[in-house]
Amino acid sequence: MSSVEKVSCLIIGSGPAGYTAAIYASRANLKPVLYQGIQPGGQLTITTEVENYPGYPEGIQGPEMMVDFEKQAKRMGADIRFGLATKVDFSDSLHKVWIDEEKEIHADTVIIATGASAKWLGLPSEERLNGYGVSACAVCDGFFFRGKEVAIVGAGDTAAEEAHYLSKLCTTVHMFVRREQMRASKVMQDRVLNTPNIKVYWNTDTDEILGEKNVTGVRIVNNKTGEKQEIPVSGFFVAIGHQPNSDIFKPFINMDEAGYIQTTPGTSKTNVIGIFACGDVQDKNYRQAITAAGSGCMAAIDAERYLASIGH
Repeated sequence: MSSVEKVSCLIIGSGPAGYTAAIYASRANLKPVLYQGIQPGGQLTITTEVENYPGYPEGIQGPEMMVDFEKQAKRMGADIRFGLATKVDFSDSLHKVWIDEEKEIHADTVIIATGASAKWLGLPSEERLNGYGVSACAVCDGFFFRGKEVAIVGAGDTAAEEAHYLSKLCTTVHMFVRREQMRASKVMQDRVLNTPNIKVYWNTDTDEILGEKNVTGVRIVNNKTGEKQEIPVSGFFVAIGHQPNSDIFKPFINMDEAGYIQTTPGTSKTNVIGIFACGDVQDKNYRQAITAAGSGCMAAIDAERYLASIGH
């Protein structure tokens, strides 16, 4: 028999969105309970230097920034816990969430801030050098490779956009496309192909990322001819998409075809009354710490107003 706990505001996830929601919900006296999930601190914990978040003039390490967010939420009175939401039942006005498959929580409001995970190629060298030249966010980390050569893998709009962004900072951008054409929209493809310092390699797979402590190069293989080639680069960007962490909500919450939760424009409201979504689990456009934090604030305010409307 699992134990049942009743809360007025449950927050699932602990990136900038979840922690900001916890700060605002605590200040509104909602006594929020936050479960940190599988990756406490979210995607920022795999980012090294964050230089584009306002208020940190010297920049800050991603993990350190998430510790600051957590401390602030705790200071406001948020109840922050380890644990992963493994199942939900949103068929009733009392929303049920199971933590680690055993503890059952009944919540008047739920704020979903489970984020998204970058898709990776799955190479051991990619994992080993992650944060040491390997990155899944050109907008976050491109700045560190100014005046250097970099590589990017991907063929969609995001990859094309990030390649173009990197081309303004880096001497050469080597772009690896698995097929003989890109999936990106025509306008994005044209932009890439017309940028002189982006070199596109068709029918190309990444064989290995090279380097001991930092990325020093990449070995690619032509998947038509089998020919291998090594290219010296300082940075390796993976832009093959993100996967929103939304699977457990699928039976109840409206999502787009990629699994991003759909919210009413201008709000954090989902199709289920009393359930709100914020951060990267519902944002495939911006995916920045600052926009996630902003949407976490919105979710807490929306939850507070909903609770007031039902007399809580």
